[in-house]
Amino acid sequence: MVNVAIFASGNGSNAENIANYFSDNNNISITLIVSNKSDAYVHERAKKLRIPSVSFNKIEFADGIKILKTLKDYKIDFIVLAGFLLKVPDSILESYPESIINIHPALLPKHGGKGMYGDRVHQAVKNAGDLETGITIHYINENYDEGDIIFQSFCDVLLEDTPDDIANKVHALEYEHYPKVIEETVKKYCLKSR
Repeated sequence: MVNVAIFASGNGSNAENIANYFSDNNNISITLIVSNKSDAYVHERAKKLRIPSVSFNKIEFADGIKILKTLKDYKIDFIVLAGFLLKVPDSILESYPESIINIHPALLPKHGGKGMYGDRVHQAVKNAGDLETGITIHYINENYDEGDIIFQSFCDVLLEDTPDDIANKVHALEYEHYPKVIEETVKKYCLKSR
């Protein structure tokens, strides 16, 4: 069994979608939800899903010591970022090499980097006049949105689309593809770890 922790900062709809996808999986378990906000709605979703959830403040995230201890206590093998807005500290990156992935709501390298998340990304796509956008699932490294790309999926952007319309198209891609790509990536991780 591979134990997965989901890191999320907000609403947690992607975290819930992922947890539901793996609820009957005998090989992969969503074991823990970690947030940088104690009032994030993801904790409510975690309660309904009967998944333990914990919060750490910005200082605790910066040094990573308490987080690493918690991950070890829950025997976490793999980390999935789902709407997580803080930079993952080097101590966690070093402890989980090639086993932390993220989803970005645009086609990297476009519209990535520090401060580019959520509605800001969809507004940037609209402002740029892009005719397509999508999702990018990638490994994370020490720089925002620069890790190796695992998967991308595309959707059209119509001239009349608002940033909300673009967001809805991108969310549909996230819900459809992220759990499947997580599953495939975790399987590859297991083969490497043997």
